Amino acid sequence: MPTITPHTAPAKVVGGVDTHLDTHTAAVVDTVGRVLGTEQFPATTAGYTALLAWMRGHGQLARVGVEGTGAYGAGLARLLHEQGVEVIEVDRPNRKTRRSQGKSDPIDAITAAKTALAGQRTGTPKQRDGRIEALRNLRVARRSAVEQRADTQRQIKTLIVTAPDQLRTRLRGLAVKQLIATCATLRPDQADAATPATAAKLALRSLARRHQQLSAEITDLDELLQPLVAAINPALAAAHGVGTDTAGQLLVTAGENHHRLTCEAAFAMLRGVAPLPASSGKTTRHRLNRSGDRQANAALYRVVLTRLRWDPRTRAYSERRTQQGLTKKEIIRCLKRYIARELYQLTTTNNLQPAT
Repeated sequence: MPTITPHTAPAKVVGGVDTHLDTHTAAVVDTVGRVLGTEQFPATTAGYTALLAWMRGHGQLARVGVEGTGAYGAGLARLLHEQGVEVIEVDRPNRKTRRSQGKSDPIDAITAAKTALAGQRTGTPKQRDGRIEALRNLRVARRSAVEQRADTQRQIKTLIVTAPDQLRTRLRGLAVKQLIATCATLRPDQADAATPATAAKLALRSLARRHQQLSAEITDLDELLQPLVAAINPALAAAHGVGTDTAGQLLVTAGENHHRLTCEAAFAMLRGVAPLPASSGKTTRHRLNRSGDRQANAALYRVVLTRLRWDPRTRAYSERRTQQGLTKKEIIRCLKRYIARELYQLTTTNNLQPAT
């Protein structure tokens, strides 16, 4: 009789990738952590495809741990997601581990694979193929313009402090809007640029016109951001004290696949408003969480300040907690935690609206 050979399923393997600007170094380990191979690939679309094929050549690919899914590994993570491969975001090895075993791209790739296999210090990366990614790009441009405009305004005021007496007297009492308009219309003689008074006028005019240009750029970006945020999650944008800018930051922090935040405690931890236990022996206490997305933390802070000014319930809570002996900082920390719980419900219950 013919011999019946039982069908053997391919062994499961786990991949790890150490990402860089021009190249990605990949490693594959089996389910018990034995290294099956390492290889380097170019950081291009063809390189990503070759990397995936190489990993699958070792067996059934269970998951891939990738360093830097929000930076150099974004393109690879996008391709793996499109191919239905589970992608795990892994942290860089800690310093103690690096001191004991050394540092190289293959070592980091192997460490990423073993970390993904063990499930330690891992997370689900953000998807960067939807409207949240478009929102993030626009916000990057707006934030840069806002920071540059603030720097320009500070430079104008600094120049006025050291300007000649006649020019300083003319400009010191003006409000910001009037100051920018006045400086932008100065008409100094460029042939006399070697004179300090003329040079000050030239510098003030240049900075004021830059300020106006940045203001126009911010206005144009706001006109794009407002309908985009409202279309993605109208309930969040309409929440008391939130608005377009704060809602945009919260949406970017949560990501397109906000279901990766499994509970409101994880949502609060991501925003740095979950108190951390710091107990020892007979002492039971919590300390301030200084990790998480600090921009999202600042967004929650702005919501708290707005509600402390305009929301009767929040003001009543603040007064009650003040009578109990809490300081203003402690009250704000408590409010940030409560507001994070509320906004988590708005982010998950009112799901991201599909594009039309």
